[in-house]
Amino acid sequence: MSERATHLAYRFASADDCELLGAWNKQLIDDEGHDNPMSVRELADRMRGWLAAEYRAVIFEQNGVPVAYALFRDAPEWIHLRHFFVVRDRRRRGVGACALALLQENVFSRDRRVLVEAMERNRGGLAFWHNAGFVDRYVGLELSPARQAAG
Repeated sequence: MSERATHLAYRFASADDCELLGAWNKQLIDDEGHDNPMSVRELADRMRGWLAAEYRAVIFEQNGVPVAYALFRDAPEWIHLRHFFVVRDRRRRGVGACALALLQENVFSRDRRVLVEAMERNRGGLAFWHNAGFVDRYVGLELSPARQAAG
């Protein structure tokens, strides 16, 4: 882990954090090239609903400044890590690796598999997950309405 990421702490998010999480979720969508058209407001509202139901979020702070988050849910067979995001100006400094280690050591059950999904075109994200020891499990395919009409 990078020396620059040694002052990383974590806390569980609350409904009060949903505006920040919604804004970060929008950046995550943009960064990974996802086609989700939701606004920051809609994403914050969705986050609020998720946190009130089956999801939990962890916010990571470096020297008291929020720099990353993870959104996950416990499923019977595994932990589904739905979102994992590091703010743009803190990437490639060990923050992501340190945050993932904190999750694995302090939040996730050690006897459970962790599943994460990444957009195929998100090469940086895929490289991060592979470097963290994750292996390819399945390939998801889609047929867009435009391709259906052309078919």
